[in-house]
Amino acid sequence: MSEQDVRAQVPAADESARVEDEARTGARRGVLHGATGRNLGLVIALVLLCAVGVATAGDRFVSTSNILTILRLAAVIGVLSIGMTFVITGGGIDLSVGSVLGLASVWASTVATQTMAKDTHWVVMVGCALLVGVAAGLVNGVLIAYGKVVAFIATLAMMVSARGLAEIIANRQTQVVSVQGFLDFFRADVLGVPMLVWIFAVVAVAGWVVLNRTTFGRRTIAVGGNPEAARLAGIDVRRHTMYLYALAGLTAGIGAVMMLGRTTAGSSTNGMYYELDAIAAVVVGGTLLSGGRGTIVGTVLGVLIFSTLTNVFTQNNLSISAQAVAKGVIIVAAVLLQQRIAERSRAGT
Repeated sequence: MSEQDVRAQVPAADESARVEDEARTGARRGVLHGATGRNLGLVIALVLLCAVGVATAGDRFVSTSNILTILRLAAVIGVLSIGMTFVITGGGIDLSVGSVLGLASVWASTVATQTMAKDTHWVVMVGCALLVGVAAGLVNGVLIAYGKVVAFIATLAMMVSARGLAEIIANRQTQVVSVQGFLDFFRADVLGVPMLVWIFAVVAVAGWVVLNRTTFGRRTIAVGGNPEAARLAGIDVRRHTMYLYALAGLTAGIGAVMMLGRTTAGSSTNGMYYELDAIAAVVVGGTLLSGGRGTIVGTVLGVLIFSTLTNVFTQNNLSISAQAVAKGVIIVAAVLLQQRIAERSRAGT
């Protein structure tokens, strides 16, 4: 029997497992050689920001209430950023998560939904928001994976249409949440920490486990690193891509629930520009925009850096424009650092 015949008999499943193992090995190698250093750099940046906050705002910055405020403000963006990490690691981009969050918050706070929640249980509102988010994510995934629409265009279209649909449903009005059980749960404190922060922590831990310890995570890295090799190895790239955008939609739905709990109102303006903040946090955290490498820990640190930066500017009564400039500088620096690391990696190989 010729060598070609032997190769032909190798099951696709075995080849798929080999590619997944290579992705996992590459990810671990990246952790050993680069991720620790990158995360250490992010921690140092966060500590320096905190030092600036202490130097400029004093006790106001280090007070327990201010620290909890930073974490509370980081929670919603953080949840969106976890979903965005998976999408970007898989070689995609999602510009619609902020608008999907707004649509889900509006749909979950309509009179009909709240009436049903009062008659049954407030979980109905949660389920509605999650279903809207997943549905929007699936539409994105189907258009990109099976319709072969460029991710930028497909999610841009969803960003515009979801925001418009939210305005139609809400009639450009704010819908106040009146379901007391819902408000009591999401505005509660557990061990002195707001529920929103706990939700962010749970989503982050779950995201880390899925990305680093499951087949789904290994396939995400493989698809983002080389989709054609992943396809030839037997991975259903199109279906996996659809799942990634559905996951981003799910995190947008969770963010909508958190937003309703924080603001007690559903509005078509909820989540405005949140997709940009999520992408910025993911990139600064060390996830490659080209795909193939992602880090949940880095994303969480990126979210905390931007949240702390905003708080420092607020404590010192600096303008929003100055905050935007500072964020832009940080993003550019992070991208340049990524390119430098990528060049060194190629030179090393």
